[in-house]
Amino acid sequence: MTERFDRAAQNWDKGDMRTSIANAVFQTITSRIALLTHMDILDFGCGTGLLSFKVAPMVRSVTGVDLSEKMLEQLEAKNTPSLRVVPLCQDIVHHPLERQFHGIVSSMAIHHVEDTAALFKTFRSCLKRDGFLAIADLEAEDGTFHSHGNEGVCHWGFDRDALRTTIEDAGFGNVRFHTAYTVEKEGKNYPVFLVTAMKL
Repeated sequence: MTERFDRAAQNWDKGDMRTSIANAVFQTITSRIALLTHMDILDFGCGTGLLSFKVAPMVRSVTGVDLSEKMLEQLEAKNTPSLRVVPLCQDIVHHPLERQFHGIVSSMAIHHVEDTAALFKTFRSCLKRDGFLAIADLEAEDGTFHSHGNEGVCHWGFDRDALRTTIEDAGFGNVRFHTAYTVEKEGKNYPVFLVTAMKL
């Protein structure tokens, strides 16, 4: 999986769909959660930083974690003295972080993680008291969303009720789903949800 993202990194931001999803996810996050200037935020599966750089001006810091070094190189190239996202190449499920954040955001990444139960438990350990999640991904689909094929795709989207149970079992409450965007491809609609939750 990492190799595919490394190969795609250089042209990643040229996709209108990815930019549109990131814009819509950011707007939905800010309509549901107050991003404040004292906050340190983790962007999980940040890629080239399409979401990270939208969040960064509103908070104290954003750390973007990803497994693709080439994606993170593209992110690093966008940094400026006045707007910076800290890149981190690390598998946080198997190699946990040693710091905590006020919130975790993510866009279109968790369907690449096989063990979502372990992932959300990791998220909880990464959050400060009363920390929040704002995670966007695909509604359950039939496996046709990824036009390149399903290499590295562990889930064909998510059923909301099943994912709610996973999130609650990991130690979160106030779990709420919102439709953030709908991708239209080849005559099919693929809704993208944003799920928000609070650490208990």
